[in-house]
Amino acid sequence: MSRLKPILIAAFALLVLMIPVASAQQGADTKTRGLFVNLTTDDTWSAAKAISFAHQKALKNGHKPVAIWLNVRAVYLADKKRPSHVHGMMRESGKSVQEMLKDFMADGGKVIMCSACSKASGLKAADYIDGVEMGTWPMVESILFDPNVTTLAW
Repeated sequence: MSRLKPILIAAFALLVLMIPVASAQQGADTKTRGLFVNLTTDDTWSAAKAISFAHQKALKNGHKPVAIWLNVRAVYLADKKRPSHVHGMMRESGKSVQEMLKDFMADGGKVIMCSACSKASGLKAADYIDGVEMGTWPMVESILFDPNVTTLAW
């Protein structure tokens, strides 16, 4: 037993020393993980908050890729003929939802439009603000199921 005791102490010490290294590696991963925002509403207050979060909290803090998938009623948010305004906490910026989306894309964010939802709403690619990408399943799947991307529904 006396021979085993130093080996057990050394093994325990090694384990204790490895914990901070593993935690630091996990922390580094979460600081750069991408974000996929599944946005389904055309409520401008909710949408503005989601866009702001994706842009200001994720993209501007080094997370990549950062994508917003506009689907269900959210397809109307990027319709260049549809006026939008911002309610509540987001009002201070004075920007419309379309302007917020444009700023997000200008900084490297990706706005993906659900093709099926666009068709159901009667909207086409030409109806959307510049920079919006019509989504395909391979495009959405490549981000949505990437193990280095976190999904957030709004």
